[in-house]
Amino acid sequence: MSQIKREQVISHIRYLRQELREMHFSIKEDDLFPEPGELRGIIAQLEALLELVDGNTKIQSNSEAA
Repeated sequence: MSQIKREQVISHIRYLRQELREMHFSIKEDDLFPEPGELRGIIAQLEALLELVDGNTKIQSNSEAA
């Protein structure tokens, strides 16, 4: 994985981890569930991260097959 993509993935994961921790804390301590829009945002970011990783994996797989 290129260094730039690796840094992008690490940044995405750190952000998502923080968001999920905050949601977990709200549910556990305050019994407040996240808004549907917040959940959709996290899901969209997870999908973007998956595309970033999958796209890179497919490129590596193609170059390894050659």
